Amino acid sequence: MRERVVIAPEAPDDAARFAIVERARRRGFRRFLVDRPWNGLVLPHEGFGERGPDGVRLTSGAGPVPVQRVGDPAQLERALAATPAGGTLVIEWTGDRVIPLEAAVAARGRRFELVSIARSAREIPAALGALEHGADRVIVPARSPEDVDAIDAAAGGAVPAGLAWSLATVEAVDPVGPGDRVIVDTTSQLSPEEGLLVGSAAAFLFHIASEAVGSAFSRPRPFRVNAGAVHSYVLLADGSTRYLSELLPGDGVLAARPDGTARAIRVGRLKLERRPLVMVRAAVEGRARTVFLQEAETVRLSGEGGRLPATALVPGAKIWGVALPAGRHLGVAVEESVEER
Repeated sequence: MRERVVIAPEAPDDAARFAIVERARRRGFRRFLVDRPWNGLVLPHEGFGERGPDGVRLTSGAGPVPVQRVGDPAQLERALAATPAGGTLVIEWTGDRVIPLEAAVAARGRRFELVSIARSAREIPAALGALEHGADRVIVPARSPEDVDAIDAAAGGAVPAGLAWSLATVEAVDPVGPGDRVIVDTTSQLSPEEGLLVGSAAAFLFHIASEAVGSAFSRPRPFRVNAGAVHSYVLLADGSTRYLSELLPGDGVLAARPDGTARAIRVGRLKLERRPLVMVRAAVEGRARTVFLQEAETVRLSGEGGRLPATALVPGAKIWGVALPAGRHLGVAVEESVEER
């Protein structure tokens, strides 16, 4: 979503606005709506446009585009009717914002570009997700660098790129008796190939597949990952790690596939229950790595030839996982000497 977010710095002076832009650029944002002039300050950005008394002047060359203030159905109808094919409609909502935006998205089709002005970071998800497609762009005010952090969180943040996937060779699968395991129910439907990255050591996390495929005795639950024992690390959407026992509803986790694609999803619910566990020990570049899982047919790891139930794992099987920096401080990777066993 972040590539569709346009940040409008609204600090009281040029230096403060420049600090907002710099913070946003470090967070990966590349589109800004600015006031000119900036008293000689150079503003390096790919741009979106400049605003003035005559409306928004787009860097694409189309402009000025007047901002349409919409607070009732008649105003929305007039704004839609006045937007030509291939044009741009910029709407500032003065009343309801979600249902009328859905109406604008439905009317837009592929005819024109739809830009919605948000009042705060909180409005970003609804603006970009209306009718699954949302506005083409959402303009969000930022009055301080801290506002950029809130915008970054609302836009989902940038998911880790270039994860180092590799195959681990199973050496042993040993029953270890009862333990506390965590089921992660998400607010998204997961494919059979998607899952969470979980492990006992941050240096290597195993790919635990979703329950999008059921068994002979259970229905599919495509929103669920039976992730593992409470002590295990899980990879979050921002690239940091957290213990499964510390996850909370609303946290962003990384739904990944062994083909390298990944997306951010939200935790909806957690279930901690005492169940029989197995310890899966696998070799990765000569090092032993472990993950503790519930011993059940619906708990599956992603193997070289497809998903493998925890109850069917045997020595010699190849299973997918991701190598990460071992050093962690409160879940964030740091450069330090550390040995995990």
